[in-house]
Amino acid sequence: MSKQYVRLDKDNAAVLLVDHQTGLLSLVRDIDPDKFKNNVLALADMALYFKLPTILTTSFEQGPNGPLVPELKEMFPDAPYIARPGQINAWDNADFVQAIESTGKKQLIIAGVVTEVCVAFPVLSAIEAGYEVFVIADASGTFNAMTRDAAWDRMSAAGAQMMTWFGAACELHRDWRNDIEGLGTLFSNHIPDYRNLMNSYFTLQEQK
Repeated sequence: MSKQYVRLDKDNAAVLLVDHQTGLLSLVRDIDPDKFKNNVLALADMALYFKLPTILTTSFEQGPNGPLVPELKEMFPDAPYIARPGQINAWDNADFVQAIESTGKKQLIIAGVVTEVCVAFPVLSAIEAGYEVFVIADASGTFNAMTRDAAWDRMSAAGAQMMTWFGAACELHRDWRNDIEGLGTLFSNHIPDYRNLMNSYFTLQEQK
């Protein structure tokens, strides 16, 4: 039985960056650390490019989890920043839920560390609360492939859509004619091989 194709809508989506903290990042082993950080920053750049409301949250910063990755603070100086005092599931924090409700958006794009806890718990809670949830798999990380796959299966079974930041950006954009250079620059900044495509495009434009 086929299901309805629910597309990301840039006018109805918000981004939740959950627990991308310096201590927790050291636990990520299912993806190369440099690639992982690039993917997180690519998702952040995507949120800025599409002007999506973005909410940052951390868990128990004073403990081993550590502070938020500094680049994210710099990129979103005016975004809601919820430093949770202890709640493991971000959805258990009333300020976090209130910040989401205040956006008025019904689609949530979520990424975080670690996948089976800091991502899965609020994802399952958001689905239960009636939101359409899209998990950015390559901007979420955990200990190994087994724990990652278990989390992906659990979230998918509950109705979450698993995506990558690149796929999400394309679905939000819908049509290259909306903006070629802007989207191309976003991709080029985070996918080295994509720069070759854009260089070819710019060369052809100059030759016209």
